[in-house]
Amino acid sequence: MKKNVTEIIRSYRRIKYDQKRLEQMAAIHRKNAAFTMISEELYVDNLLLAEKIKLVDGDIVECGVWRGGMIAGIAELIGKGRNYFLFDSFEGLPEAKEIDGKSAIAWQQNKEGENYHDNCKAEMDFAITAMEKTGVDYECIKGWFDETVPVFNKSNEIALLRLDGDWYDSTMVCLKYLYPKVVNGGMIILDDYYTWDGCSRAVHDYLSQIQSASRIFTSEKIVCYIIKSD
Repeated sequence: MKKNVTEIIRSYRRIKYDQKRLEQMAAIHRKNAAFTMISEELYVDNLLLAEKIKLVDGDIVECGVWRGGMIAGIAELIGKGRNYFLFDSFEGLPEAKEIDGKSAIAWQQNKEGENYHDNCKAEMDFAITAMEKTGVDYECIKGWFDETVPVFNKSNEIALLRLDGDWYDSTMVCLKYLYPKVVNGGMIILDDYYTWDGCSRAVHDYLSQIQSASRIFTSEKIVCYIIKSD
């Protein structure tokens, strides 16, 4: 039987964290600091969200992994017994379009910018190194999302879908093909929802297209996420 959204939220909120647990999560960030762009504060908030899906059966998928530091931290936290799938071109981001917003286009054109990171390019070996430390079962799936995501058939039950694709098209294709695989009560974390217009537009457009009643929430440190209740 499907839980309604109120029941799901209540079950998640029953999970409490003490200072020792938060320090353990900060230590996971320090271990993976060379493999992630995410600050410790936001990294820990991602882990706080991810840990809630221990209550939910299913695999863990991240689309847009850079060097793999975030999903490696999630894997260390959640542990074995699930499959972890890492989607990335490992060639950087595709070209930003008008729908992604002026700031996205300007960011990509400024190759000397502090946070450019070679257009978010990273060799797959970084992600492999990060994930090998966790001991979980994982697979790196290399290629552009519009080529790899539509043909993905190795999981039909996703407990956590973390999207870090930045742009409209990248976010939309992931939602179109992977959101239906997220189980009831599963979570979708939207890394770029508050950063890039394209991401937020894709989220709104997709949820409207499927007439979803799932809510969009924000964590304490402003990480955007959805709890699927369709």
